Amino acid sequence: MIRPVVQEERTGCGIAAAAALAGVSYARAKAVAASVGISAQDPRLWSETAAVRRLLTQFGLRAAVTRRPFRSWTGLPDCALLAIKWHLEQGRPFWHWVVFVRENDRSYVVDSNPTLKAPLRTDLGRMRPVWFLTVTRKR
Repeated sequence: MIRPVVQEERTGCGIAAAAALAGVSYARAKAVAASVGISAQDPRLWSETAAVRRLLTQFGLRAAVTRRPFRSWTGLPDCALLAIKWHLEQGRPFWHWVVFVRENDRSYVVDSNPTLKAPLRTDLGRMRPVWFLTVTRKR
C-alpha cells in the first residue's frame, strides 16, 4: 500500500504525489526537488508534466511522457498520476496531482489535499480525472 503524504504547501501536490510514490516524507521530496530546480511555487509543477516526471526519476520511478485521456477507472494502469480539478487560469491549464493505485483487487486514490478527512480515497465517482501518466519503476 502506498502511504499518503500530505502536501505542506498550497501548490505542493506534485511534490507530495512524488513523495507518496517514492515512499519518502514531504520534506525529503521537497529537498530532492529543490536540488534539481523544482519548487512548489513554480506553476510548471502543476501546469506541465516535466517537473514532476523529473522529480520521479530522482527516486528511480518513471512517469510516461505522453498523457493519456482518462476513459474509465478500469482502464487505468495499476499505478498512475492523475490530473483532477483541471481548469484554465488566464489561458493556462492547471490541475491537482493525485496517485491512482490498483493492488490486491482494490483501487484507491492517494490525495495529498490537507483539507481531506482521509487521504486514501475510494470515492472514485466524485473525482473527474481528465488524463493520466502511467508510473513504473525504472529498470
